[in-house]
Amino acid sequence: MKRTRPKEETSAGGVVYRVADGAPLYLLIRDSYKNWGFPKGHVEQGELPEGAALREVSEETGLSDLALRGLIETIDWHFRFRGKLIHKICHFYLMETAESSTSPQRTEGITACRWLPFDEAEELISYGNAREVLRKARALVPTVITSSPSA
Repeated sequence: MKRTRPKEETSAGGVVYRVADGAPLYLLIRDSYKNWGFPKGHVEQGELPEGAALREVSEETGLSDLALRGLIETIDWHFRFRGKLIHKICHFYLMETAESSTSPQRTEGITACRWLPFDEAEELISYGNAREVLRKARALVPTVITSSPSA
């Protein structure tokens, strides 16, 4: 019996946060299958994962002011697509933005973007490996001082 090797695919994406009222909010997207997760996409030939992550997050969410804060984790999983076994490797980066307005990339099946506090984001995420990425991202987000000078 011949064993076929899975097709390797490499993606990159981001866990984006912004600070609102002294606390971080995390950005989730809903895909065409109604699953909640993080923006991500294929790393193009000659592209570094960091660049692909920034490009994909910007394309899928409409955010343009993104600051890369570092690698969170590289995860992998296997799945079948149209009868073929795929081995997906995805590099997730922590990104910060001051922007709050998003624009889901409907042409790619992104149906919604939502900013949520950690607990709500963790509950809404559809996949266990993405929840683990969110937990690791949270540990990397700098502690924010909630007292701000009043004007």
